[in-house]
Amino acid sequence: MSKREIDIAIISDVHLGTYGCHAKELLKYLKSIKPKMLILNGDIIDIWQFSKSYFPEEHMKVIRKILKFVTDGVPIYYLTGNHDEMLRKFADFNLGGFQLLNKMVLNLDGKKAWVFHGDVFDVTMQHSKWLAKLGAIGYDTLILINSFINWCLTKMGKKKYSFSQKIKASVKEAVKFINQFEETAAELAIEKGYNFVICGHIHHPEIRQIVTDKGEVTYLNSGDWVESLTSLEYQNGVWSIYKYDTNNFSKEENEEVDQENLKSMLDINALFEKFKKEAV
Repeated sequence: MSKREIDIAIISDVHLGTYGCHAKELLKYLKSIKPKMLILNGDIIDIWQFSKSYFPEEHMKVIRKILKFVTDGVPIYYLTGNHDEMLRKFADFNLGGFQLLNKMVLNLDGKKAWVFHGDVFDVTMQHSKWLAKLGAIGYDTLILINSFINWCLTKMGKKKYSFSQKIKASVKEAVKFINQFEETAAELAIEKGYNFVICGHIHHPEIRQIVTDKGEVTYLNSGDWVESLTSLEYQNGVWSIYKYDTNNFSKEENEEVDQENLKSMLDINALFEKFKKEAV
């Protein structure tokens, strides 16, 4: 398959090491592009829920592919998020084409883009981190159950269904939080004189112009690789949201998850043990 050449690719909220991570799909995407720059905008490895008992080979392949980009001369910028916050003490680490940062500013054709994960705007993260971590475990459990339901729906030839996205869309407070997150990021970017503000964190892909009485800015969010399966791409001066579609890949690349991986994914006993350890 020929690779698509793009100037910049931005992914976030991959959550490697969790049951909900779509590492196989992400790997296909990474193999399909030839970026001049790759930005990993936080929560790539889920250190909150990391467990030696669950880190499949497909997750390791994603890491190897990212390292392959480095050896190929592609600059990689890893911006820390809340689920990989322990890496923040190593910020400004630089090894060849790989840099670890908390935030960065890109100069794009005379315009400035402010890039960071975005958890700084999350009140829960700032004041009740234990509650956020507990919520993350519940979210992972919901995703696991949803994965099984979608596997059954696919076998029956029916469309996949997202429990969490349906819940978010139906709960007014969730919609309000997303809007407040976007507005806050935009207001700060305008004050700092940036043309673009690029975040992750809320698992909600978006590109929209936000106007306030102080100016305007383009707000962008790369979404995630748990539900949305999206990334941001910059090419020829234009930003766009890439949405993973299995139909864009060959039959061989889309072979079913093998029974061993499926058994691992559906091992409720292992999940229960994992839940107990994380909840302590």
